[in-house]
Amino acid sequence: MKVLLKNVIHTSSSQPKHSTDILIENGIIIEIANSINSSADKIIEHKNLHVSVGWMDCFANFCDPGNEHKETLETGANAAAAGGYTEVMLIPNTNPVVYNKSEVEYIVQRSKNLPVTIYPTGTITKNAEGKELSEMYDMHTSGAIAFSDGINSLQSSGIILKALEYIKAIDGIIIQLPDDKNIAPNGLMNEGIISIKLGLPGKPAISEEILIARDIELLKYTNSKIHFTGISTKKSVEIISKAKKDGLRVSCSVTPYHLFFTDEDLKNYDTNLKVNPPLRTKENMLALREGIKNGSIDFIASHHQPQHWDDKTCEFEYAKYGMIGLESVFGVAGICGIMSIDFIKMQTENIRKIFNVELPQIKTGAKANLTLYDPDAEYIFEEENIYSKSRNSPYIAKKLKGKSFGIINGDKLFLNEIN
Repeated sequence: MKVLLKNVIHTSSSQPKHSTDILIENGIIIEIANSINSSADKIIEHKNLHVSVGWMDCFANFCDPGNEHKETLETGANAAAAGGYTEVMLIPNTNPVVYNKSEVEYIVQRSKNLPVTIYPTGTITKNAEGKELSEMYDMHTSGAIAFSDGINSLQSSGIILKALEYIKAIDGIIIQLPDDKNIAPNGLMNEGIISIKLGLPGKPAISEEILIARDIELLKYTNSKIHFTGISTKKSVEIISKAKKDGLRVSCSVTPYHLFFTDEDLKNYDTNLKVNPPLRTKENMLALREGIKNGSIDFIASHHQPQHWDDKTCEFEYAKYGMIGLESVFGVAGICGIMSIDFIKMQTENIRKIFNVELPQIKTGAKANLTLYDPDAEYIFEEENIYSKSRNSPYIAKKLKGKSFGIINGDKLFLNEIN
């Protein structure tokens, strides 16, 4: 199949924007020129159409196997493609949990024909229970890109110490969601004035910060690699920034919802805003935005967590954690004041460097790995923009800025706005 992109604005952090035509045949870029007059099976042309190297995400749950009523590999991949992602790392919190090579191989094989390249993340411990190390080496050889217990924060210092030492042999990396569950284990939202007013048990910022500080000390001891995802406080950014300056191999990512919402948005008990780590104060939210702008935060992780209608349409106390978000990450970043060129650098270069994934190139002879988008489009996010099987999004009816039109990933084309 031949695909011709007409008058697309090529963007990257290493060179100025410039407009070109790009001709792709059977998934390979065969020509880049100011003007290409060639027949094609699909001609794509749109006002203010930008193209960049395909975006990547590191923390999404496609619920497959075991919870396909929430999401499947197919619907999750479509949601990612609609959001502009060509590559997605999946957390291992499925049923069964991805803690051995057979589960990794299941995801690798099942996802081969999807429009998005899927990278399984294997657990650090068996069944993500935090008690005994999993078969990390076997999972690595089968295709696991990193290791994490996903939404189950690793609590044991001894276990994470062993894991950090173990992965050095394969140049691996640990992903940790920072949450000390021994501190306010029943907390439902950020501890503060709003939690008191709402009568909900709070979870203090220190439950996140103390775990980050502990793991950085273990990292210093082992000289290994760790990535913190979902950081939500100003102090967390400061602790990680200092560790980077000290030469430790540490990185971090923030969710789009911690950049957009604060604990004040919970006044109506919106269960779609029940997340972990919880939404923090405005001061913390602004500190996260600043961390993006000054480079302290490496990239944005979607934390795409589909939940069934029954798990969100209930009392706040009983609602499950998480929201979907792959379709809306770019628009959220734009409305939060993050420049599109900074977003592109984070989601193409930074994330791939951290997880040792080769950066695609937009050049003749290269495999097409492209995201198509308009950085200036302002629109109201509606349910019709959702490709996920679940609908637990708090962004519905919210104004966003920046829209993805779809992706080209090899010989796979996914367009959600261009006909």
